[in-house]
Amino acid sequence: MELLALPAFTDNYIWMIHNGQQALVVDPGDAAPVLDTLQQRRLTLTAILVTHHHPDHTAGLRALQSDHTAVYGPRHEAIDGVTQRVGEGDTIEWAGLSIHVLDTPGHTAGHIAYLLPPAPDQSLPDPTAFVGDTLFSAGCGRLFDGTMAQLFASLTRLKDILPDATRICAAHEYTLSNLRFAKAVEPHNLDLGAYQAHCEALRARALPTLPGTMRNEKAINPFLRCAEPEVVSSALQQGAKDASPEAVFAALRLWKNTF
Repeated sequence: MELLALPAFTDNYIWMIHNGQQALVVDPGDAAPVLDTLQQRRLTLTAILVTHHHPDHTAGLRALQSDHTAVYGPRHEAIDGVTQRVGEGDTIEWAGLSIHVLDTPGHTAGHIAYLLPPAPDQSLPDPTAFVGDTLFSAGCGRLFDGTMAQLFASLTRLKDILPDATRICAAHEYTLSNLRFAKAVEPHNLDLGAYQAHCEALRARALPTLPGTMRNEKAINPFLRCAEPEVVSSALQQGAKDASPEAVFAALRLWKNTF
C-alpha cells in the first residue's frame, strides 16, 4: 500500500491509498488530480471516503463515480453522490483493510473521520487517520454548523484514542500558519521551533508537511494542550471565562479566528 497526498486548489490535499491496482481517495473536491494519478499509475478507483459536506471536499464526486466505485459519507449530512452513509462504529472493508468510522462533529455537525489500522502485510505499518477539517497540524477546524463543545470533545477524543504513531492526514496545508499562532499561545514550547524549521524546509521544496503524527500533535498543537500552564495563561489573557480545558479551548478557537 502507498499513501499519496494529491494537491488541489490552493491548499487542499486529496488523500489516496493504493495497492498498485485498486485506489481509494478521501475528500475529492477536485476530480482532475485524482484522474491524472489514476491514469499515470494505471489504477482503478474502487472507493471514495468523504468526511463532510463542504464543496472543496465533495465537488469531484460525480466525475469520479462509476459502477465499481463505492462512495462513503457521513450519515448525518446530505451529500449528493454518496452511495453508503456511515457513522460511529461502522467498518468499511476495502482491499484487505478494515476502515473504522468515527463521529467527529464540530467543524460541521455531521463530520466524520476514518481510521485505518496497520495493514496486515505491514505495507501501512502505522495507523492512519483521515481527519478532514477536524484536526490540522498545530491547529483545528473552524466552526460552521457544529458547536464549540462538539469540536472540543472530538479533538479530545482523537487525542485520547489514537496511538501516538498514528499518521494524521488532514485536508489542508495550514501548518505554517498554525505554527505562528501556536508560538503566540505557547512561546516557550521548544518543540514548536524545531517543528517549524522542519516544516519550512519541506515547504521550501514544495513538499507537504503532512501527514503528521499524533505524538507530535500532542507536543505542539495548542488545541490539544488546553491544560498546559502557558496555554491556560494565554487563553485567560484572551478572555477565557475560567481555566477549565473547555473554556481555554473556546478562547483559543475564537482568538485564532482573528489572528
